[in-house]
Amino acid sequence: MMKRFTSVALSIVMITITSTHLIAQDNVSGIAATNVIADPAQIGGESEGTVQVAQLIYATDKTSECFSDHFLTRAETDSAITTSRRLHTVKLESSEIYHFPLLIMTGEGKFTLTESERKNLRTFIEKGGFLLASAGCSSTEWDASFRREMSKAFAEIKMEPLTMEHLIFHTVYDIERLTAKNAAIKPLEGIHFGNRLGVLYSQDGLNDTSHTEGCCCCGGNEITNSEMVNVNVLVYSLLH
Repeated sequence: MMKRFTSVALSIVMITITSTHLIAQDNVSGIAATNVIADPAQIGGESEGTVQVAQLIYATDKTSECFSDHFLTRAETDSAITTSRRLHTVKLESSEIYHFPLLIMTGEGKFTLTESERKNLRTFIEKGGFLLASAGCSSTEWDASFRREMSKAFAEIKMEPLTMEHLIFHTVYDIERLTAKNAAIKPLEGIHFGNRLGVLYSQDGLNDTSHTEGCCCCGGNEITNSEMVNVNVLVYSLLH
């Protein structure tokens, strides 16, 4: 069931998109009051007010892949935001990540982040950015690596399961339950900074490979209503 924004929430979204500027990395003094927003003059050439999302190159050369960008089109249809309709690609260690409100991190197999990548990710999230992470094909090796890296980057903050009452499930759409290829669905997990969710993680996977070419879930337990979840995540990242 779709839940339309209230007029107040709509106003917040439009103000955030049109008036928030890129926050310089050396100005960090705790959590920023406004979210990181793409600067269209520098990334992709999109018009002012276009929301842009990036997928990461991490662990030096490991690429986030097989994550559908179809949710960007759906977000534009079912909410009041304008999106780039495609995912940009940026390196986690690069200052380019600060042009985006939302970063996507996904993959399969083992990986290890560099210390500079961990620090850059933490700073990005402390400044108001949001990380959406997904184990491609429900990869157990990727899951183990991701958990280890989050415990290093955010040593004092535990990643915890989210209940379906969490606001992340009730922005554009009211999502009452998650559906997946198999019956046993693991809850989504998150890392909070105060009351704000900064990291959302799916061990099963939110890749929405049904809307990609040359990719499949390959026997994993991918969440089948992931497109709706990802739209909610995008809007949450702009409102909080």
